[in-house]
Amino acid sequence: MAEKATGSPASFVDQSVVPGDVVLDLTSMANQTIKLGGGLRQDCDAITAMKAGTLKFSKPNKYWVETSQKRYVPCAGDSVLGIVADSKADNFLVDIKGPTIAFLPVLAFEGGTRRNIPKFEVGTLLYVRVVKANPGMNPELSCIDASGKAAEYGPLKGGYMFECSTGLPRMLLSSPRCPVLEALGKNISFETAIGLNGRVWVNAGSPSTVIVVANAIMNAESLSGVQQRIMHDNSRSASIVAVKLGLLHRRRFFMKVQCDSTLLTSDVQHHVPEFGSENYTIDVEIRTWVPL
Repeated sequence: MAEKATGSPASFVDQSVVPGDVVLDLTSMANQTIKLGGGLRQDCDAITAMKAGTLKFSKPNKYWVETSQKRYVPCAGDSVLGIVADSKADNFLVDIKGPTIAFLPVLAFEGGTRRNIPKFEVGTLLYVRVVKANPGMNPELSCIDASGKAAEYGPLKGGYMFECSTGLPRMLLSSPRCPVLEALGKNISFETAIGLNGRVWVNAGSPSTVIVVANAIMNAESLSGVQQRIMHDNSRSASIVAVKLGLLHRRRFFMKVQCDSTLLTSDVQHHVPEFGSENYTIDVEIRTWVPL
C-alpha cells in the first residue's frame, strides 16, 4: 500500500513518482482548489500517481506527472497535431495518436456557422486543442482557444511533420526557453508547431533548412540543457549549432523535396530526367552519422 504524503505539496514537486504514490493529501490543503493534469487521480482525500514520471506544478493550482512515452493519452487543454482521417456531416474525424479517434465539430472554428463550414481533405494536418478527454469516450477537439479566437490553431500547409516521444514536446515548450530552439532562432528563420501528442511540424524557406532544424530538434532529446548550451557557446552561428546537433546520432529518413537542377550534386544530376524544366520533385535520402 502506498505511503501517505506527509510533507507539504511543494516538497513533492519535481520529484520522481511511480504508480500508487500518494503525492498530495487534501486534508492538509483545506479551502484550496487544485487542477489535476495527466498522470494523477483523486482517491478520497488523496491524490495518487497513475504513471511513472516527475511531479510538476504550474501556477496557480495545476499539478501533473510529466513523463516520456510513445503512447499519447489525451488530456483536456493539450495542444496537439492531428491528421484528418474522415469527414462527416457534423464532425471531422482526426487521428491525434491516441487510443481512440478524436472528433472535431465543424462549428469549432472562429466564426464557424452552418454557412461557413471549412473543408479539409483526408490527410490534412491540423493544429488543434483538446477540449474534452474522458475515459472510454472519443476526445473532442477545437480550433479556437478559450477566448473563442483562432490564435495559432488551424490547418498547417507545407513543411515537414515528424513523430517523437511525448517528452520531447514538453521539453521544447518548457520555461526557460529550450536551448536548441534559442540557438536555432538566432540566425535561422523557421516556424514550428509543437504537439503534446508527440508530433512536431517544421517549416522554413528552403528544404535544406527544414532538414537541419528537424534533425536538430530530434537529436536534442538525448542532450541535456547544459550540453545544448555548450554547443551553442562554442559555435559562431545558430546554423553551425544545428548541423552539430544533427550529426550527433545516426538517422536516416526519406522526404520529397522540390529543388532547382542547378542545386543538385553531380552524382544526383545524372539520375534526373530532362523534362525541359529546371524544377524537379525528387526523393532525397537524408543520413547523419556519428563523427569519428
